[in-house]
Amino acid sequence: MKQRIITGVIAAALFIPFVIYGGIPFILLVYLLGTVALQELLKMKGRSLRSIPGLISLLALYAFMLPDQWAVHVYEWTGYEKVEFAFLAVILLLIHTVIVKNSFTFDDAAFAVLGTLYVGIGFFYFIETREASLSVLIFALLVVWFTDSGAYFTGRKIGKRKLWPEISPNKTVEGFVGGIFWAIGFALVFNYFIPLNHSIFLVIVVTIIASVFGQMGDLVESALKRHFNVKDSGSILPGHGGILDRFDSILFVMPLLHFLHFI
Repeated sequence: MKQRIITGVIAAALFIPFVIYGGIPFILLVYLLGTVALQELLKMKGRSLRSIPGLISLLALYAFMLPDQWAVHVYEWTGYEKVEFAFLAVILLLIHTVIVKNSFTFDDAAFAVLGTLYVGIGFFYFIETREASLSVLIFALLVVWFTDSGAYFTGRKIGKRKLWPEISPNKTVEGFVGGIFWAIGFALVFNYFIPLNHSIFLVIVVTIIASVFGQMGDLVESALKRHFNVKDSGSILPGHGGILDRFDSILFVMPLLHFLHFI
């Protein structure tokens, strides 16, 4: 626990200034996070980022994460949009399966593509949210944090019914619901001091959905780790695991805010 606290404080002290400052430094930091997250994901499958499929996936990831304000210029220079870069990555990965005589299989290519989308879309909307509104980004980060904390403490205090034992044995139904209520309580306080320019009803609805999606993102990561029989996605954050372990909920919540037109 002590190690987790120390790591969390240090990571927050390094991360928060980038969030507040925004701009290119923040974008470069998110690109770094995305690179590490993709590396962790490929490693679960026994594949390396320092390989031809890994480099193809990395270039596709960078294309997907490209902020809209930059993507416009890329289109002007190349005539290609993000979806066309994705098609190119798929074609190259499938060609690679033939060249290496199926030592890299169709399943491996599909995993690389889906993994790139999983990481790339979430971190792209992370960047876009910061570009649109610092207050909404902070709101989203804290909703996730209060959900996780609320689920943990509620589960420890009154949790009895297992939520999904095959995926995450320690999570409980009571903790899941408790996390939602903690998130709602935070959202109301946050909106009082920093108005989000939406009705209270919409703030509550979005908070509930974000809390649920955030917890589902955490369960998705747990399912991945259980499937590949690994404890953590990585070890870059002592006591916390890897980047995917810390940003699994964020990858689900950030796109949601845009889909719900909350920005």
